[in-house]
Amino acid sequence: MKLLVFGETGQVARELAALAKADLEVTCVPRAQADFADPAAAAGIVAEAEADAVINAVAYTAVDKAEEEEALARKVNAETPGAIAKACAARGLPLVHISTDYVFDGSGDEPRAPGAATAPLGAYGRTKLAGEEAVRAAGGAHAILRTSWVFSAHGANFVKTMLRLGAERDRLTIVDDQRGGPTEAADIAAACVAIARALRDDPAKSGTYHFAGAPDVSWAEFAMEIFDQAGITCEVARIPSSDYPTPAQRPLNSRLDCSATEAAFGIPRPDWRVALARVLQQK
Repeated sequence: MKLLVFGETGQVARELAALAKADLEVTCVPRAQADFADPAAAAGIVAEAEADAVINAVAYTAVDKAEEEEALARKVNAETPGAIAKACAARGLPLVHISTDYVFDGSGDEPRAPGAATAPLGAYGRTKLAGEEAVRAAGGAHAILRTSWVFSAHGANFVKTMLRLGAERDRLTIVDDQRGGPTEAADIAAACVAIARALRDDPAKSGTYHFAGAPDVSWAEFAMEIFDQAGITCEVARIPSSDYPTPAQRPLNSRLDCSATEAAFGIPRPDWRVALARVLQQK
């Protein structure tokens, strides 16, 4: 299978490139080639590419900055994915589009199913939701894959931040009332490829799906496991989100019901603790 991936240096895009092998040709499109502030340019790449499926691993993810740059975030997260989806539909290419738990308001304490009501709290979530709607409206074979709390050995993420701060300090205050499923970028990449293959064979599986690591934890609990596995001695003081105000409000409940993904594609929730051990071995 020939896979066209939008993204090159992001966490998931890098892991997708690493999956290339004899039966999987992966072409990653860098920002210099596909400026996501230019929807037509990205669509043109799809129109000319030799590909069997497309994965969009590009997003404007600066959650707080998006409050000030919502127009740019909407261009990157909604307008350009919509243009890519239309180009894919025109060529009959399945599209896997990565989305986020931020499309929900984070209320309650139960995992959200893909069909649950959306109500984003901020600009980032609003623009990602608009991107989902644009992908669906294009009418082609697609999978919108919502995920959460992405980490890997590269890029900017919570694991790398905790490793750095934990080595510098004896005590850290970490939010304990936001709960979700940490998800390794490599696991997301593998799921995207499996879904792309399935959509190529059976476009009827198009839809919205969830994929996140298990078990669900708080950020404080995540940090404690990072320190434990890394052998770092650092006290974690648990605090509520109200003690750590940010420009953009975060959802308290980021739990995702991933049962539909396993039913449709045979992809279970991965144990993020096992994935964390893999990531720490790469450090």
